[in-house]
Amino acid sequence: MTHKDFLKSLSTENKAALTARSDSAGLWHLAMHAGLILLCGVLITLKIPFWWALLLPQGILIAFLFTLQHEATHKTPFRNEQLNEWVGWACGLLIFQPFLWFRYFHLMHHRYTNDPENDPELAGLPKPGNWPAFLWHLSTIGYWGAKASLFWTLCFRNFDSPYLPQRAHPRIRKEARGLLAIYAVALAFTLFVHSVLFWVWILPLIFGFPVLRLYLLAEHGRCPTVADMFINTRTTYTNRLVRMLAWNMPYHVEHHTFPQVPFHQLPAFHVAIRDHLAITSPGYASFAKDYVAAFDRDQG
Repeated sequence: MTHKDFLKSLSTENKAALTARSDSAGLWHLAMHAGLILLCGVLITLKIPFWWALLLPQGILIAFLFTLQHEATHKTPFRNEQLNEWVGWACGLLIFQPFLWFRYFHLMHHRYTNDPENDPELAGLPKPGNWPAFLWHLSTIGYWGAKASLFWTLCFRNFDSPYLPQRAHPRIRKEARGLLAIYAVALAFTLFVHSVLFWVWILPLIFGFPVLRLYLLAEHGRCPTVADMFINTRTTYTNRLVRMLAWNMPYHVEHHTFPQVPFHQLPAFHVAIRDHLAITSPGYASFAKDYVAAFDRDQG
């Protein structure tokens, strides 16, 4: 059974229940995630004993706002669509990723998941296949360079990516320029007023982003390049804390099979779909171990 066959087997009532969005569920989850970021930020600012040990947790918390922005591209975290848009934009501000651009990028990824020729996630920055590429991937140096190039292009150059419709170009440019202006103000504040933003935002994000990069590898890394979401995507079994941090996106086959299912309904959808999952991992440490072990096999 393919993922399309499974979706056809669901009743209208089941689909309606699974796709029901909720402001209260979204706001409660956002309060937990944002509250942890604020708590760590305050403790770092106060320079409590061993405050430097909080830089990595703070960075991971901020970097994983990517998963919330990702959800917001589907308009599923909240029932209120304006709330989805504002939260998606705010997450993009904090992780240096323009929200409107990412929505078009990500929807093309869903349309051509793991297709080497059409999936934009595989263009320019393919999944690492050896130790040097893997370490370079985790360093995030190339990632941040690509992100700087993206901002420069969206703000000041012509762009014609196949996933960006012409009608959206003015709005995409306006958003990118608005974000750039905010970053300029933040930089001026840091240089001439106070360094707090560097310590609670920028430096932690640099430390935390490699963790996000490793997490994201598990979604499709070393999955077959076929159209069936049961095969080209991986669900990773993990603990409640990681699921909370990632807005239940470890249930990734579930998400790709039925993207309209909001994060808080994915555990229920997993129960319905788990017998059909072809690609899974018992945890992220296990995935990473298997991923790098394949380097030697590939060379052998």
